[in-house]
Amino acid sequence: MDRIDAMRTFVTVVNEGTFTRAADRLGMSPQLVSKYVSQLEQHLAVRLLNRTTRKLHLTEAGTSYHLRAQQVLNDIDDMESELGDLQREARGMLRISAPVSFATRHMAPLLSEFQSANPGVGIDLQLNDRKVDILEEGFDIALRIGHLKSSSLIAKRIAPVRLVLCASPAYLKEHGTPQRPENLRNHRYLRYSYMALDASQAVHRWLQSSGRDHGSDMVSNNGDVLVEAAIAGAGIALQPTFISGSAIKEGKLQVVLPEYEPEPMALYAVYAHRQLLASKVRSFIAFSDGFFGDPPYWDHFE
Repeated sequence: MDRIDAMRTFVTVVNEGTFTRAADRLGMSPQLVSKYVSQLEQHLAVRLLNRTTRKLHLTEAGTSYHLRAQQVLNDIDDMESELGDLQREARGMLRISAPVSFATRHMAPLLSEFQSANPGVGIDLQLNDRKVDILEEGFDIALRIGHLKSSSLIAKRIAPVRLVLCASPAYLKEHGTPQRPENLRNHRYLRYSYMALDASQAVHRWLQSSGRDHGSDMVSNNGDVLVEAAIAGAGIALQPTFISGSAIKEGKLQVVLPEYEPEPMALYAVYAHRQLLASKVRSFIAFSDGFFGDPPYWDHFE
């Protein structure tokens, strides 16, 4: 048994979820995949997987071994990539987690141009607004928006993210344009459910004020829905300009209380700290740096 091949087979089985899909990814038979995993378990003298007719379950030892084995394989790939032609060419499948609205609106050109420059890299893009666990879920990179707190992960700032209060001209004509944050108590608020509101900001403070009638608000976990609702006249939304910027530029939305605009956030590429970073990750980070501009192109509406 080649231990590296067995290790790679086991990691692929875990990442793919079944022996059959792992066999397709590795270009071998499911029987050989199962044989490699069994031989690895015998060599380690510990069960790594509990197999049922419908699903595979990692044991505690399997969970620990998977994380370490994944890093070992990454380190081997990096070591090999430093030799000969591999040093100059990123390769492999790059797994990226990204926010839904941002990725839908802005990721396609970045990914297309990146793959044109790096034809040896495949892309597996998964869209989710929740905070994924990079290591546990097998992602190479997670794109995150916000004010990042310190952690064991490495974060590279990709672009600034500006938040604006906006509403349709028709809504403001009917309900009035707020001149101060306290005027917001008389308006319907279209609230993004994942947004962490900073109580130190006057706008946020009044949006959450107990004096407001929250029963007339709209709440959603998708910013595109809230921007479309604002365009339709449903109320005032606090949304990033990478979603609302085009509607503002076209006159479908109007920025309100610009002097109380919240402190900008940022888009970050977050990845696990490794002494030897995979070439595919290193290449994507470098390619993304400055791609959207500073200020980014979606802010060119004023």
